[in-house]
Amino acid sequence: MILRLTIASLKNRALTSVLTILSIGLSVALFVGTERLLISARESFNGTVSGAHLLVGARGGSVQLLLYSIFHIGNASNNVSFKSYEDIKKDPAFEWTIPISLGDSHRGFRVVGTSESFYKNYRFREGRAVEFESGSAPVDLFDVAIGSDVASKLQYKTGQNVVISHGVSAQTIQRHEDKPFRISGILKKTGTPIDRSLYVSLEGMEALHIDWQSGAAPSSEEEIPAERVRKMKLKIGAITAFLVRMKSPQVLLRKQRAINEYAAEPLTALIPGYTLQELWSAVKYAEDALRIVTYFIVLVGLSGMFLSIYTSLNERRREMSILRSLGARSVHIVFLLMTEAALLSAAGIAVGLGFFYGMLIVFQPAMEASSGIFIPVAAMSLREWMYVTVVFGCGLLTGALPAIRAYRNALIDGLSMRI
Repeated sequence: MILRLTIASLKNRALTSVLTILSIGLSVALFVGTERLLISARESFNGTVSGAHLLVGARGGSVQLLLYSIFHIGNASNNVSFKSYEDIKKDPAFEWTIPISLGDSHRGFRVVGTSESFYKNYRFREGRAVEFESGSAPVDLFDVAIGSDVASKLQYKTGQNVVISHGVSAQTIQRHEDKPFRISGILKKTGTPIDRSLYVSLEGMEALHIDWQSGAAPSSEEEIPAERVRKMKLKIGAITAFLVRMKSPQVLLRKQRAINEYAAEPLTALIPGYTLQELWSAVKYAEDALRIVTYFIVLVGLSGMFLSIYTSLNERRREMSILRSLGARSVHIVFLLMTEAALLSAAGIAVGLGFFYGMLIVFQPAMEASSGIFIPVAAMSLREWMYVTVVFGCGLLTGALPAIRAYRNALIDGLSMRI
C-alpha cells in the first residue's frame, strides 16, 4: 500500500522526480567513475613491468628514471655508456638484461631501440609475454616492430615503410628520410606503453645517427646511404637504461648497491615496484583532492533530493492530512516519505551505474589509445559496492528530516485554511 502511494506521489511530481534522479545518477556515475579510474591507473602502471628486478640508468631521480624509461613520460637527462652496460650484464647473478635506447619518434609515437631479449624476456601484467599479431621481430638492420595503437591509428600493415624523426616532438621537422624502416611485425595489444611505441634494434638506432655530428642533421653531401651503412661495422655508443632480472632475488639488494657504487660512471639502480610506491605517495594528495571533489558532488545530488522532498511538504500538507483522516497514522506518513527517499536514491544509483557503464563501453577504446589507461568493463568491486551502499544510506537519512517534520504536523494542519 505504502509503495503504491509513493509511486503515485512520485508520478504526480514527475518532472521534479526525474530531475532528482538524474542529479543523483550523475553524482554516482562520477563517484564510481573516479574511483575506477584511480584504481585502473594504478593497475595499468603496476602491470607495465613484471619480472624485472632492477631498472638501471644514469644517476638521477628514481621516479624520473622510471617514468621516461618505462612509461615514456619525459626525457632522459643523460645516457649509460654501452661499455658499462656490457660490463655489468656479464655478472653471473643476472638471468637476463634488456637494453632500452630512446630519443627518436614517429608521428608522436616513441621509437625504442632494444635487443632480441625484449621480445624473449619482457613481461607485463603478471608474467604475460610480448606476442605478435602479425609478422615477426626485426631481423634486418632497418626493420621495425610497431605497437597495436600505432598500427590502428596510422593504419599501418606489415611490409610498409616508415620514416623516423629525430627527437620526440610530434611536430619535429628533422626526419631520417634517407633511412626508412620496414615494418616487420605488429605487436598484440598489451594495455601498456608498448602499444604506443615502435621497436628497432640497437644497431638500427645507431645506423640512424651514423652521419649526425653533434646531434645536427647532415648535409646532402654528408649523408651516408642506407646500403652503405649496412656494410659498416656499427659500434653502439650509449643506451638510455636497461632492465635486469636476477637468478636469485636474494642477491637483489647487494647487486643494487654494487651498481649504485659502480666506479666507471655514476648510475642509479632502482627496484620498479618500490619506485612505483614512491610515485603513488607523491600523487596521493591529488588523488585525495579528486575524491573530495566527488564527495561534494554526491552531497550536492543528495541535497537536491532533500530540497525536493522538504519543499514539497508545504504543497502536500493537504495530501498528508487527507491520508491521516482516512486512517493513516503518523508513522505511515513517515514510511511514505522514507520510501520516497529510498526509491529516489535507488533509481538515481541505477541510472548512475547505467550511465557509467554506458560511457565506459563507448569511450574505453579512445581513453586507452590516448592515455594508455585500460578501464575494464567488469563487475563492481566490493569497495565500489560499499560506496554505493553509503550513498543509498545517506539518501535515506536525507529523507528523515522531512519525515520528522511531517510526523509532527497535526491532523488539522492541512485541513485548515490559512488567510
